[in-house]
Amino acid sequence: MSVIKSIKGVKDLLPEETPRWRLIEETARRWAGRYGFHEIRIPIFEVTTLFARSIGTSTDIVEKEMYTFQDRDGSSLTLRPEGTAGTVRAYIEHNRGAIPVPQKFFYFGPMFRHERPQAGRLRQFHQFGVESLGMADPQADVEVIALLWRILSDLDLPGLTLEINNLGYTADRDTFRPQLVSYLKQHEAGLCANCRHRIEANPLRVLDCKVPECRAITDTAPRLSDSLSEVAHSYFTRVLSGLDVVKIPYSLNHRLVRGLDYYNLTTFEVTATDLGAQNAVGAGGRYDGLVETLGGPSTPAVGFALGLERMSMLLPESTVRKIPKDMTVYVAGFGGHGVVAGFTALEELRLAGLQAVSDFRSTTLKAHLRQADRLGCRFTLIIGDDEVVKGSGVLRDMVTKVQHDINLSTVSAQIHSHFHAS
Repeated sequence: MSVIKSIKGVKDLLPEETPRWRLIEETARRWAGRYGFHEIRIPIFEVTTLFARSIGTSTDIVEKEMYTFQDRDGSSLTLRPEGTAGTVRAYIEHNRGAIPVPQKFFYFGPMFRHERPQAGRLRQFHQFGVESLGMADPQADVEVIALLWRILSDLDLPGLTLEINNLGYTADRDTFRPQLVSYLKQHEAGLCANCRHRIEANPLRVLDCKVPECRAITDTAPRLSDSLSEVAHSYFTRVLSGLDVVKIPYSLNHRLVRGLDYYNLTTFEVTATDLGAQNAVGAGGRYDGLVETLGGPSTPAVGFALGLERMSMLLPESTVRKIPKDMTVYVAGFGGHGVVAGFTALEELRLAGLQAVSDFRSTTLKAHLRQADRLGCRFTLIIGDDEVVKGSGVLRDMVTKVQHDINLSTVSAQIHSHFHAS
């Protein structure tokens, strides 16, 4: 019988890797709490219309990358490709706009896109995201960018650069788009197949193409900044001033347009030099029209999402070494009475808040000590038949090899004191 393997582009997260992820998640959760964001948990799948209407039917995500399937009642459902649309849907459905304080959410979870798997990019990938709804103020943009920067800085991720751009308002882009399309059509023959398709469907995305020939052509293309209104310029200036105030470095990038239709004004991306071509770690922007597009009241909003796979790849060893190791007690119970006493001690230690393990296949002290070493346990509690008769076990420090007698009637308290002393 053939072995069933995982689907291409989907990765198992094994126990050796989860401490890195837990560090990232705990760091993100801690900083989100400091900035006043609260956790929301949204469904993994939604009606397809939600993503088509919010992300944009001309985007690569909706055109080529969504996992869409028909439910038994004939309705079209889609595994979420990103978290913003679902969060906004929940905001509208539960009338969160009626609450007279800003609604600030964060979320963790898997997202799904049918892409070509590569380093840091999978078909099931994981994101941490934040959405701040209700504040039409540049300080709200600065706040979410600062949160993003603090999380990444706290994790000591190397080679980080914050890139930022001003997409203006819809009217600004409507003025700019015909100029860009006209230019691109003049140079269409030199563009890649994707960009030739985007000329009509989503021309701003051509500016963000990573193909060298396309980048060379768009170097001399018209710039959106020349079509922005004074209001849009003023807003963006205040964002940059706010970043200067909180001492967050940034680089202006006129090519940064993002792959989603709902962004306006501020858009930003944090890149890392250690990830090659696919170098974005986190990105986001302002999306003041999305709530209204999805049937809610006019609501300003700004947010970002971080890719957990890419963050895990970037974590430096110096940071990984800081991950606290749980000190574990291995209980070596052997012999007719020692096995029973050992199992009792296991539960007592766990109920006292200690991490305790054993290998029930081992029947000799030598086998137990070998497994304790393999499991990286700091202490081994040895309980054989002789120890049961005496009412005491032997606590062995697996690092120093020093041993102490432990009264079995107060085993958890005594081991607690050894943990604190080590």
